[in-house]
This record gives sequence, structure tokens and C-alpha cells, in this order.
Amino acid sequence: MYTLRTASNFKITFFTCLMLVYVFYNPTDSGAVQLTQDNLDMTLASNELVFINFYAEWCRFSNILMPIFDEAADKIALEFPEAGKVVMGKVDCDKEGSVATRFHITKYPTLKVIRNGQPAKREYRGERSHEAFLKFVKKQLEDPIKEFKNLRELSDLESDKRVVIGYFDRRDQPEYNIFRRVATNVKDDCLFYVGFDEASRTMHPAGQPIIVFRPDRERSNDLDETYTGSLKNFDELHIWVSEKCVPLVREITFENAEELTEEGLPFLILFHSPDDKESIKRFTEIVQTDLLSEKQSINFLTADGKKFAHPLHHLGKNEKDLPLIAIDSFRHMYLFPDYKDMEVPGKLKQFIQDLYSGKLHREFHYGPDSDDASSQKAPTLPPESTFKKLAPSKNRYTLLKDEL
Repeated sequence: MYTLRTASNFKITFFTCLMLVYVFYNPTDSGAVQLTQDNLDMTLASNELVFINFYAEWCRFSNILMPIFDEAADKIALEFPEAGKVVMGKVDCDKEGSVATRFHITKYPTLKVIRNGQPAKREYRGERSHEAFLKFVKKQLEDPIKEFKNLRELSDLESDKRVVIGYFDRRDQPEYNIFRRVATNVKDDCLFYVGFDEASRTMHPAGQPIIVFRPDRERSNDLDETYTGSLKNFDELHIWVSEKCVPLVREITFENAEELTEEGLPFLILFHSPDDKESIKRFTEIVQTDLLSEKQSINFLTADGKKFAHPLHHLGKNEKDLPLIAIDSFRHMYLFPDYKDMEVPGKLKQFIQDLYSGKLHREFHYGPDSDDASSQKAPTLPPESTFKKLAPSKNRYTLLKDEL
């Protein structure tokens, strides 16, 4: 290093550039790396996984989390020392307002994962300890693709999972690298399998790999679908796989309810018995054929009526009344009058439109619309939303029972 003092200015400048690149590509300061507008894009582009703590110094919860996250960053750096693998970062949202806006940060602390430069849909909502963070990062860096050795193995795959299957000649094909990157980004929503050489030879022409999506058999009657786009275009494949792996009709659970409410769209929910798969399939078919135009204005969901007995109680219903359909607007809940009427063309769509026109709320208060004022009944109040109670706080990150 000192011998460069006698070198030309060009060599000194070149050495400085190399050092800057090394700093950006291999952040090694103790604790999480402080990310700013200046070094953020370089860090995201040069690492497979970036785990970011968005905080505010005035926030008590941020201050509690900070030393835990920094300790985890040191342990993870020791576990994964190679460059380009993983970086634990932190963003001061008061100082870096543009970065906070870019990632839609509205509460503190918020923990987000960026894989291959793209934000994961789900925030980290698990336990906040350095052990839990290390375990989480290890899980994120696991190979997302399982290899099958013969085609018979594919017939034994779980029927309640969405699966993407790749048929390749060999592992060093450029298309497989793109397939793996896509799988890394979408692995939370699909299972990924791959077969090489003899294991998949009968499924595709030599030198022409094929990727197939297999839907969840328990929730859909759809058939397997083959990808017809370019396997050398990451963005094109990523969009296709994402659309297939994140279904139009999703299941709501206590684990994902918070992230679903954060999307800000009212819920159209089919409540069903735990063993009732047929109503799920039929509801899904109707949504796909009749309600596709409404997907920007409402979330289509199914819910286990036994687990979500409380919302049913608010509607004056119980397990014996299943299946049934309701809208939760995050203010009130509205019951679809007759489950069987979803088979009537346009009936379910009109139910959604009546929410946005205010008709559902108005008629719950005063009865069916009528020009005769004397026919209107005394005002009543619709059942309050129960799912809004599962939403995060508007002011800070919602803490789970086992956090901090």
C-alpha cells in the first residue's frame, strides 16, 4: 500500500477506486451496515440477500432492536464471510427520507428482505433475537430448488402446494441460473423442483429446457401450464412465475393476516369448513371467470371457518352455517345473502360494487332502497370489522408476543 506513494497519480486514483468498490461490495464495519441514498443501490446490486432494519432514532422500539440487530449482523458476517452473499443493513429513516419513501416505510422499526435486488413481498415479522435472525438468514440462503432423480417422484408431490418444475439438460446451463434466481425470489409462495439429464430427458427436446407450473390441486381444478416465454430473460420469467405462485384467491391465516390487511384492500372471504375443498374450488373458478376485473379493488380470500369462528360470530353465524361469503371493509362486515347465489352470473360482482357505491352500508342501516320514505326501517349498525384488529399499528411496528 505504501509503495503507491511513489507511483503516478493515475495509479493512486485507480487504487482508491478499487478500495471504494471493495467497501461497497464487502461492507465489514461492526454491526449492520449504515445504508444511505449513496451506497444503497450498489449494496443491493452486489449481494444475493440484503436484510434491512428501517428505524427512527426517536422510536423506543427502534432503540431496543438496534443492538440486537447489530449483534446479529456480526454473527451473520462470521457465518457468511464471502462477498456478495448477505448484508445486514440499517436505514435511518429521518435522515434518509427518500429511501424510506422508496420502500413505503410507515412504521418503525420495519424489517425488509431484498433478494437479488428485488424486495420480498413479506416483511420479517418473526422473533427479534440474534439467534432468530441468524436462523432466518440461513433459511433464506438455502437452495430453493429440490432435485428429483426420476419422474415418478413428481407424482408424490404435496397436492396442497403450488409447484414450479424445471426440466434441464445440465446444471451449468445459463437458463438454469436464471431459473434459480427466480426461485430464490419466489420461494415463499411456491415449491421448486428440477431434473437434469436422464431424470428429465423425456420431458423436453435436447438443449431446450422447459418450465411447468403445477397448481394447488386442493384449491384449483386448473391443469399444469408450460411457460412459453424466454428462459434467458429474468424479468419475463419472474413475472410469469410470480403471477402463478401468488394466486388470485388466497387463504387467510393468523400468520399472514397482518400483511394482507396492509395491502389496504377490503376482503371478499369464503368461510368454509376445514374439510370442504369443493366450495374453495368453485369459489376460485367464479372469481377467475367473473371477478377478474375487480382484483385491483378487493382481495379474494378463503378462511377456515373453524379457526375464524370470531368473525362468524360477529355475523350472527357459526360453523353449521358454512360455507358462506362476506365482505370485510375494515369498518364493517357484510354477509352475502345466500352462498348458492354466487352461481348466479353477476350476483357476486354486484355485491362488490354495492360495497363501493355505499349501497351495502345504506341498506344495512335503512333496509332495501325505496322511494317510499315511510317504508324505511329504523337505522341499524352493520357488524364491526374483525380483521382490522389484525392490522399493524399506524404508528409503529406491531410487536408479536415473543418479540423483544
